[in-house]
Amino acid sequence: MKILVTGGAGFIGSAVCRLLVGETGDQVVNVDKLTYAGTLTSVAEIAGSPNYSFVQADIADRAAIKAIFDTHKPDAVLHLAAESHVDRSIVGAGPFIETNIVGTYVMLDCALDYWRGLSGDAKAAFRFVHVSTDEVYGSLGADGLFEETTPYAPTSPYSSSKAAADHLALAWWHTYGLPVLVSNCSNNYGPYHFPEKLIPLMILNGLDRRPLPVYGDGSNIRDWLFVEDHARALRTILKTGRPGEKYNVGGRNERTNLQVVHTICDLLDELAPNTAGSHRDLITYVTDRPGHDHRYAIDATKLETELGWTAREDFESGIRKTVEWYLARADWWEPLRAEYDGRRLGLLNAKAG
Repeated sequence: MKILVTGGAGFIGSAVCRLLVGETGDQVVNVDKLTYAGTLTSVAEIAGSPNYSFVQADIADRAAIKAIFDTHKPDAVLHLAAESHVDRSIVGAGPFIETNIVGTYVMLDCALDYWRGLSGDAKAAFRFVHVSTDEVYGSLGADGLFEETTPYAPTSPYSSSKAAADHLALAWWHTYGLPVLVSNCSNNYGPYHFPEKLIPLMILNGLDRRPLPVYGDGSNIRDWLFVEDHARALRTILKTGRPGEKYNVGGRNERTNLQVVHTICDLLDELAPNTAGSHRDLITYVTDRPGHDHRYAIDATKLETELGWTAREDFESGIRKTVEWYLARADWWEPLRAEYDGRRLGLLNAKAG
């Protein structure tokens, strides 16, 4: 297959590109705007492959996206391009509206025009997978899991923009017949993760002996999914999922934020010990994020039973691989520290816009 991957220079998108080109033999057209969180160093290992090509473009630019469809004639779309950091959405919602909502609309509409021009087997086989987040469901109580039928209740500008995009994607299926599928995943972690997110921030701050900021009391719970498992899930959904359906993707690895930080500290103590003391000594409790959802947890039963996907990594194996990767790949993350120096984001005294 020739697959158009949007956001393929980002964290999850680059994992998808590396999987498709490196392991499956699929052809990939990587479309990325190359914002602060996108870097071609994340796909450097496949850049020379004849099955890989890159186009720098904004998904909200209709002329550019139409030209990409007309030129590359993909068999499918994996739509991952998005602004994704909740803290950044709190202080500046504009890019989230433009990319996540308007950009998704442009992608859907250009895909619809392209799909209508296909015929026969090519038209029947075409798929558009819209990749989303579990944050659209809002916050869970102490019990229960997010299912595909869970009502939407987004609370942040980020999650609200993704919820809108989900509704648009399914509207293009119900109204126009475009063969759309939607996936909603839990928190991803792993190699090539931009340093502003919790796990890489804790690893890199720990190596620098800088404070490890934990929001509130650290009791917020997330379900953690190793990014390479997510990439395999998306390929499975693309190949065997049913158009018009939603599929939740989760790792069944619930941890409090404090448990995650403790695990990272203990791995750093083992793999990169420092004479100054334990990395746990660096933990600093800071004012909680505004509107911080308490718990997310995914029920991936539908994906596991209907499509046969299962996560290969549990949290213990995945987080060890992640810490080891960051210890070995300063060549990748050091240049990104110029883009993000570890400062706190998402404070309400900053201007939103």
